[in-house]
Amino acid sequence: MARAPSVPREHRALAKLAAELVACERCPRLRAHCTATAATKVRRFRDDVYWGRPVPSFGDPSASLVVVGLAPAAHGANRTGRMFTGDDSGNWLFRALHEAGFASQPGSSHRDDGLALHGAWITAAAHCAPPDNRPTRDELRACRPYLVRELALLRESRVLLALGQVAWDACLAVLAEQGVSLRPRPRFGHGAEQALDAGRVLLGSYHPSRQNTQTGRLTQAMLADVLARARALVGGEREQELRTLEGGGPRARLQEG
Repeated sequence: MARAPSVPREHRALAKLAAELVACERCPRLRAHCTATAATKVRRFRDDVYWGRPVPSFGDPSASLVVVGLAPAAHGANRTGRMFTGDDSGNWLFRALHEAGFASQPGSSHRDDGLALHGAWITAAAHCAPPDNRPTRDELRACRPYLVRELALLRESRVLLALGQVAWDACLAVLAEQGVSLRPRPRFGHGAEQALDAGRVLLGSYHPSRQNTQTGRLTQAMLADVLARARALVGGEREQELRTLEGGGPRARLQEG
């Protein structure tokens, strides 16, 4: 009988971190909002069982690209339990990731829809859905240690892509804790690019929120351009079937979050 392949220590640590994050109770306001939203729901999702807990990151533990969002949407990831899954923002993001060769399919509706990320990891500045999509500074600060630990474990990451000003600031705060001093402070903007240490790069993009996409501030072409730049920075064309995940191995379980 063939021995199962060993799981790298960092991959096990990411899975442990995800479990710890899901059980987090650091921010009472956010936990109350997520729980209340999961109980009241909205009419179009009245038959769904909401996740209603902190939403873990997911993707390829060997990712070269790390996408940092703002926070789960109340009736998106707070419902489905997976980042950017089940809402319009996710549809925009996964379409662009798919075109750039980072995602196995151009959309995502639920945790078990078969989506897999290849060379990419999706996380956020905050892991609980905030009222009005606005976590407080204290809540962002309370969630930051998860991002610090996460980036330390994603040893192959080369590009950080911040979706929006809040995510950009979160990335800069984490980099400062890593000892990366950037002076003058890099300004956020769509297409912003900042060289970091050890060949890493920080990219900026407007968040694919309805506020941006429905007003034309962000177009699908603009988002695709940023993801194409990320692909160029990490190098390589679509890898062999984009590192297709076979079976239910450890990497696949992390994909499911």
